[in-house]
Amino acid sequence: MARTPLALITAGLMVALAAPLTAQEPVHRSALHDYRVTTVVDGLNSPWSLAFLPGGDMLVTERGGQLRIVRNGTLVPSPVAGVPQVRTGGQGGLLDVVLHPDFASNRLVYLSYSKPSANDSLGTTAVVRGRFENDRLTNVEEIFEADAWWQGRGHHGSRLAFDGNGHLFISLGDRQVSPSGDLEAHPAQDRSNHIGSLIRIHDDGRVPSDNPFVGQAGVLPEIWSYGHRNIQGMVVHPETGNVWLTEHGPQGGDELNLSPGGGNFGWPVVGYGVNYRSGSVIHGATMREGMENPHHIWVPSIGVSGLMVYTGDRFPGWKGSIFAGGLVGEQVARLTLEGGEVINEETIAQRMGRVRDVRQGPDGYIYLVIEGRGGVLTPILRLEPADTN
Repeated sequence: MARTPLALITAGLMVALAAPLTAQEPVHRSALHDYRVTTVVDGLNSPWSLAFLPGGDMLVTERGGQLRIVRNGTLVPSPVAGVPQVRTGGQGGLLDVVLHPDFASNRLVYLSYSKPSANDSLGTTAVVRGRFENDRLTNVEEIFEADAWWQGRGHHGSRLAFDGNGHLFISLGDRQVSPSGDLEAHPAQDRSNHIGSLIRIHDDGRVPSDNPFVGQAGVLPEIWSYGHRNIQGMVVHPETGNVWLTEHGPQGGDELNLSPGGGNFGWPVVGYGVNYRSGSVIHGATMREGMENPHHIWVPSIGVSGLMVYTGDRFPGWKGSIFAGGLVGEQVARLTLEGGEVINEETIAQRMGRVRDVRQGPDGYIYLVIEGRGGVLTPILRLEPADTN
């Protein structure tokens, strides 16, 4: 039997060893960029949001009440100490996480969560901040507690976003108060509470003197806008400073909204959705004078979640696009803006799982937080250009 030359054996071995290292994920096509989806880390229990730390670590919230660290692509086994007690169940738990704009110098991390009453019969949305050092939170203090106490465990809102002027925006849901009867009397239309509102405060919890309702009798001064159902995505546009929101409709009628401050977004008086299961009418109309109209709607609903504006260089054709996650739709919607209006929508990252959050990393890649149900552990995924070496 003829012998195979040693050089060919060596070359074949090198190819065999190299194959797993060079094997790549399938290429996904889109209008402007082809991309691959890779797994950054796996094994998370109902992750809700993430924040990127200087140096490459990530902080990830798990709705069960744990703040986790991802370091060098590995989930650190022990959760971060110092997180407040949360009211879990339903849609409640530990929710958003953001860093203070001056985190490099002050080490401040902000968390939103569903807060229990003394006997856990009621819950609301609250925000704390603490110093993150040595993998733990210290000097944790509450800077906001919503006047939105309710028995149910749904529609907490709970997205956080800083603008460029030291203000923190906090989204609050309608707490699943039934949209029936006198719709004008729904708590989301009542500015004497925080239900169904967008909040604007200073980074330490103080109320800005230029908030739109400051000084008005019977109106809580933290309110920036109201008449919201359940804001699940929020981003302050890095160039314009505009506050963009995505919020859940009921059965259909998810919305992309722009909140300039002072506006009434109409829930539940106007809207595009219908009641769950029965399909019966909720609203008397889709719009009304004096109420803000959405800039984009999804019918049927995609279950909108995290929101971002892409500013990186990895996907130059996507610069300036808004990316909205979808839970029920298991997708990401890429929206093209022109003159502040949506002129095109493209669906990407389909069937990857329930996309709870969408974030741009410091490396210019796009990160997706995938939420599981029933205790199923899920990953954080990353979109990379298909030609990345």
